[in-house]
Amino acid sequence: MCWRIWNLARTKKKLEVEEAQRKANRRLEHERGRREATADMSEDLSEGEKGDLVGDGSARGDRISRRMPRINSVDIMENLANQLKEKKFYITFIWNVVLSNQQSSRSLHGLIRGESMELGRDSDTGGQVKYVVELARALGTMPGVYRVDLLTRQVSAPDVDWTYAEPTEMLSPRTTENSMQELGESSGAYIIRIPFGPKDKYIPKEMIWPHIPEFVDCALSHIRQMSKVLGEQIGGGEPVWPVAIHGHYADAGDSAALLSGALNVPMLFTGHSLGRDKLEQLLKQGRQSREEINTTYKIMRRIEAEELSLDASEVVITSTRQEIEEQWRLYDGFDPILERKLRARIRRGVSCHGRFMPRMVVIPPGMEFHHIVPHDGDMDGDVERNEENSTSPDPPIWSEIMRFFSNPRKPMILALARPDPKKNLTTLVKAFGECRPLRELANLTLIMGNRDSIDEMSGANASVLLSILKLIDKYDLYGQVAYPKHHKQYEVPDIYRLAAKTKGVFINPAFIEPFGLTLIEAAAYGLPIVATKNGGPVDIHRVLDNGLLVDPHDQQSIADALLKLVSDKHLWARCRQNGLKNIHLFSWPEHCKTYLSRIVMCKPRQPRWQSSDVGFENLETNSPGDSLRDIQDLSLNLKFSLDGEKSEGTGTGALDNSFDIDDSVDRKSNLEKADLKFSKGAIGSLMEKAGQHFGGGRFPAMRMRKYIFVIAVDCDSVSDIPKVIRTIMDAAGKENPIGFILSTSLSVSEVHSILVSGSISPLDFDAFICNSGGVVYYPSLSSEDGLGLPFTVDSDYQSHIEYRWGGEGLRKTLVRWATSVNDKNGQTVEENESRSTTHCYAFRVKDAELIPPVKELRKLMRVQALRCHVIYCQNGTTLNVIPVLASRAQALRYLYIRWGLELSNVITFVGECGDTDYEGLLGGVHKTVILKGIGNDALKLHSNRSYPLEHVLPFNCPNIVQAKGCCNEDVRASLQNIGVIKE
Repeated sequence: MCWRIWNLARTKKKLEVEEAQRKANRRLEHERGRREATADMSEDLSEGEKGDLVGDGSARGDRISRRMPRINSVDIMENLANQLKEKKFYITFIWNVVLSNQQSSRSLHGLIRGESMELGRDSDTGGQVKYVVELARALGTMPGVYRVDLLTRQVSAPDVDWTYAEPTEMLSPRTTENSMQELGESSGAYIIRIPFGPKDKYIPKEMIWPHIPEFVDCALSHIRQMSKVLGEQIGGGEPVWPVAIHGHYADAGDSAALLSGALNVPMLFTGHSLGRDKLEQLLKQGRQSREEINTTYKIMRRIEAEELSLDASEVVITSTRQEIEEQWRLYDGFDPILERKLRARIRRGVSCHGRFMPRMVVIPPGMEFHHIVPHDGDMDGDVERNEENSTSPDPPIWSEIMRFFSNPRKPMILALARPDPKKNLTTLVKAFGECRPLRELANLTLIMGNRDSIDEMSGANASVLLSILKLIDKYDLYGQVAYPKHHKQYEVPDIYRLAAKTKGVFINPAFIEPFGLTLIEAAAYGLPIVATKNGGPVDIHRVLDNGLLVDPHDQQSIADALLKLVSDKHLWARCRQNGLKNIHLFSWPEHCKTYLSRIVMCKPRQPRWQSSDVGFENLETNSPGDSLRDIQDLSLNLKFSLDGEKSEGTGTGALDNSFDIDDSVDRKSNLEKADLKFSKGAIGSLMEKAGQHFGGGRFPAMRMRKYIFVIAVDCDSVSDIPKVIRTIMDAAGKENPIGFILSTSLSVSEVHSILVSGSISPLDFDAFICNSGGVVYYPSLSSEDGLGLPFTVDSDYQSHIEYRWGGEGLRKTLVRWATSVNDKNGQTVEENESRSTTHCYAFRVKDAELIPPVKELRKLMRVQALRCHVIYCQNGTTLNVIPVLASRAQALRYLYIRWGLELSNVITFVGECGDTDYEGLLGGVHKTVILKGIGNDALKLHSNRSYPLEHVLPFNCPNIVQAKGCCNEDVRASLQNIGVIKE
């Protein structure tokens, strides 16, 4: 036993040393990245910025301690209200899309409904659930907001209420006094429940990640359909896309980033609880190593989702400054000092050299107060009134609580929290039990969620509750502590009223409280507060000034604060009045005004092609097998690429097409001739063909195909690609109208060479996703002199993925990185200009074992505020760097939005492994065929990841099948298994 204790202590000490070293390394990496970013921007820094050096610790502390200005002036709000009167916004929320239900001790996420919320049911149904529902409800009544959708998971299980299986639930407004909009058929706020993941099957929440793509595809389908409906109602026939997509929690942030990229609309993010902070807390406990924590909680995948949310978000909303200063600064993608510098440069109109940082905004949580009437009486006075008016009985929950007390007239100390270790309820009970004056003056009420039996509770919660019961027995607190087993959500206001009626105090002793909604609720009912000094309560107390802050680790401090409030009636009355006087600052209208002001400040982004597709949606879906390769749309802004390769871009914001190589007269002449030849030749025949089937030149797009085969196989050798393409095409047969898309890391010129070597015509394909998703091409019908390669580039897609593209600033940083690698390991990495394009910087890699893993390069870019997607391709011999929201998977979603391609009719072919973007190709509503024996050499690329590949691949998904080989018969057999072709 002694040896075991000694060994545990030694292990804990070792983990603490390792973590301290990691923190020191992370701090050095951030300082180095900040220094390099500052050096890049040094030529136009002001003298004030130059004086604020990275190593100046005092300046850093002073800057961080300053309050971030809040947009709350009367003039700004009035201007905002005037602007919004003419608007009709569509806003989409995504709420914590995880899906676990732990048998007897259930943790059912996605359990969201507008009424009778089951708060406290588990660790993921706390105050944040109420916050996001009430935010959506309040926004739905704001002027200028037409519709708000709150997307979550549909749960159809026998052990949960049937309401969670309803696909749609309207959130009825609490009051209409703030609603200034005209009501429409689809206006208001709604909960939209999306079915995804296993049906009626238990999976723990850590296993959610493989199912995120399916949620994204289903949510995309809902948003696309709703945009059409709203377009008919308020858009004059044009689709009305969301003005913003807001993700809550890591998994929803990951989903929101993908949806934002697919739709090209602004994203907002609220983390609520952050993975890096949780990781540090778990490491401090010393019970598990970093590897064990990652295996149990999939914590590194969660952290990567939060990093991606930082990459994609325009605005990150927090409820406290503590979350920014102590939690978000732990992330590679956020640095408060660099963020301040970039913001100053943007205000002065100075280039940031391709660097971006999301804006952190503190918006305290809101609350609806119209129905709240603070209690003005006391116990004795109410007793007399009740005797005179027996027709107004006390709420049932009062008797349920007061039956525990021997003297129910004493002031009540109220704590409302789950029996979770981080809520620190055991320290509260100890403080109460060991302070005799406090015990003599007050009772203690613990509202700890709902339970039927302790044996049915989760391990951690049951342990806390048992500890509390033992402490009650140890200090003989019977008759002084109430801990009812059940309460309804609608009874919570009555509990607050009872505490106020007894002139009691509300306490939140949590070790860290990121939110603090219960403190606002308590203040609204006239209760003074005692709260932890860690997190949100600090900001709430600064505004309300209605209580005392304590160190949650200091038991005596907790007891002294409670005793001071219940014994000093003048202090109690002053705190009560301060809370009631200032509580309006946390009202939902105030919250929503600040929230909407941030959305209005975001640069509007919408799909750019919506004005060119009038009439497109009226096409018949059962038309012949014509597709993009058959008919070209005259209104589509596509241009021929002279060489399909790199153009000399002008930096961020430039929409450079792949043919804009120089401005010479000859090149312009060639382009004019090319357009002329196309207009005289190909268009004529196309229009004739289009008119035969569709009578007007509207081309049917890819959804006219019964199926679309996406060939995304990353072969071990490029020379094997033609054989794979031919095998898949032959297996498809001729019985079904099938279209083909080639999805690859290769450039368009390399694709052309491969097709020529395999005697395959580009016209056999509907589209080409090249450069790992950096460019989308379509085949052209001719390659006459002056036209170059027979492909057209989709310039709409180029503008679609432009968001946060670093341009020349990113390229310079990558070249500098390559130079540092070469200085250390010899000539290992070199820029491949011939393969690069405007939105893809390519590098040759001579020895993949001598370069850092992709996670290290991604971290380097994030530390320097450069947002991009880093991909190792072709067994590590090529590095592609593309925009952060571009990928092969995202390009497919773009084609769905752009052309109406039906994702459920898409079959993606992949190898057993592939490039480092391989995980994005699996999952979703499309079907996947894995070709056995192909891509195994790429496994080495995935050996040093932040999280194992198996954490994110949905191998048990019914939409994924594995072919026994790569011959025609094996591929056909797989297609028969998924019902694409008949036997």
